[in-house]
Amino acid sequence: MPIILDGPMGTALLERGQPTPPPEWSALALRDNPALVAALHRDYAAAGARVHTANSFRTRRRSCPEDWERLARLAVQLCRASVGSGRVAGSMAPLEDCYRPDLSPAAPRPEHRELARVLADAGCDLLLCETFPHVGEALIAVEEAVATGVETWVSFTAGPSGELLSPAQIRRGAAEAVARGARAVLVNCVPASATLPFVEALAGLGVPFGAYANAGHPDEGMGWASSAPHPEAAARYCGWAQGWVEAGASLVGSCCGTNPATTAALVRAFGLS
Repeated sequence: MPIILDGPMGTALLERGQPTPPPEWSALALRDNPALVAALHRDYAAAGARVHTANSFRTRRRSCPEDWERLARLAVQLCRASVGSGRVAGSMAPLEDCYRPDLSPAAPRPEHRELARVLADAGCDLLLCETFPHVGEALIAVEEAVATGVETWVSFTAGPSGELLSPAQIRRGAAEAVARGARAVLVNCVPASATLPFVEALAGLGVPFGAYANAGHPDEGMGWASSAPHPEAAARYCGWAQGWVEAGASLVGSCCGTNPATTAALVRAFGLS
């Protein structure tokens, strides 16, 4: 049976009325409404998730120059206090845009290093280098995360249309990440309906693998506040997730456009409730 990961922070905050404008994006909620961040973590825990990602996706120097470290530590603190016995993952994201690998900076190592060290010092159980469309930057983030001594996972994205990276490219990147010390490999924020080939590409690398997909286009009815009712949307998402597990995935969660109802449905679908 798979380990169930939690769901998104950013789009779930939006669904609950919290603005997430650039450059802070989801990190703004740590300043404006930390209680809402904590409530969302509690809801994912109540839904049955076992791995919870702290809201540190945008807590970095270039996004929050005045107080990035305070916000990163607060993100971990809120998550830890809200999820009981669940594992806390510190999120490390691309320095620029998750869907614009062409914007990946030429020298990303110092910023990934400083965030990795802060998240490790804050007490994360693992570091999750996630939503990377640029393999080279992902590998640098992995190296800096592994250097802290904290268990490190990596997750690549092919983007909302599934075209930024091919399954073969993600497999090669995942293999390189494992060689550098990553202990799990995933794909995330690809539409659930397009995720299976990427999951299949991660098999056989000698570490656990899995996926947390987005809800796809609103017309697919798997999420987003304006689409199908939560139970129906979650059931559709679970139909795709069943295929990932049949392909060998042991780590399953959800990404943009989903919510705790999706997490609860995954728990039920795999008989974990």
